[in-house]
Amino acid sequence: MAALAHRLEDDDHLSDADFIKISNLIGQQVGIKLPPSKRLMVEGRLRRRLRALDLASFSDYGDYLFRLDGLETEITYLINAVTTNKTDFFREPEHFELMQKKLVAELIAQRRDRLPLLKVWSAASSTGAEAYTAAMVLADMVAQRRDFRFAVLGTDISTDVLDIGRRAIYPAEQVVPMPPGMQSRHLMQARRPGARPEVRIVPELRRLVRFDQLNLMDESYPYDRDVDIILLRNVLIYFEKADQAKVISRLVGHLRPGGYLLLGHSESMIGTSITMRQVAPAVFQKT
Repeated sequence: MAALAHRLEDDDHLSDADFIKISNLIGQQVGIKLPPSKRLMVEGRLRRRLRALDLASFSDYGDYLFRLDGLETEITYLINAVTTNKTDFFREPEHFELMQKKLVAELIAQRRDRLPLLKVWSAASSTGAEAYTAAMVLADMVAQRRDFRFAVLGTDISTDVLDIGRRAIYPAEQVVPMPPGMQSRHLMQARRPGARPEVRIVPELRRLVRFDQLNLMDESYPYDRDVDIILLRNVLIYFEKADQAKVISRLVGHLRPGGYLLLGHSESMIGTSITMRQVAPAVFQKT
């Protein structure tokens, strides 16, 4: 019976009209492109929502969204389901090495306050690995230099991944790219490891990292305009060109003069249209 149910589930698909409506809705709401090639991915991710809502088919789900006024209730779950949240600790490590060797020192040198607060923003933070990686690098630098403080903000459209970031609990295999010394300083091991070992970011570091929900398609962002480093990596590739330009423009408006915008290496060509000084691959400085 289970096998039969699975086959029936695989044979069920979104109608062309409902997929187009969902694709247009996600594009309008969060800027993410969902071309026809993503259709099977969308269906696979939405099957869990059908089960949660006790709906028998995608036709019923389409009715619920677009013909029975369920969209207002469902929109958050829909966004959570279809957004891609790929992230890793120390992903594209060259950026964190550059922070450590060059960017932080230059930013501090520009400041005249005795113990400046360095502000870092992970603008598509997903589950928080990027934000916590930045925090670990900065915490180690503070321990050595003792001449600055820091705070990290992580924002994302998905409430699911933000909850993971706030809990700061990760599968042990996810932190393998992290240097062993950093693991010992910044991670707690479970006292009774389960079948799948997990680790948690130490509370001292969690206190310095905050997570908020933010839609990059919003016309304005409710954050400080003296941010030192903004990481916007591997998210613009999902946006239309016009939306890419608008998002970058809004984010650059939150950088202090001399601050840095870090894009994903696959997005470096997107940055060539920015009226900022390029200082390294996919790294731009506001003048």
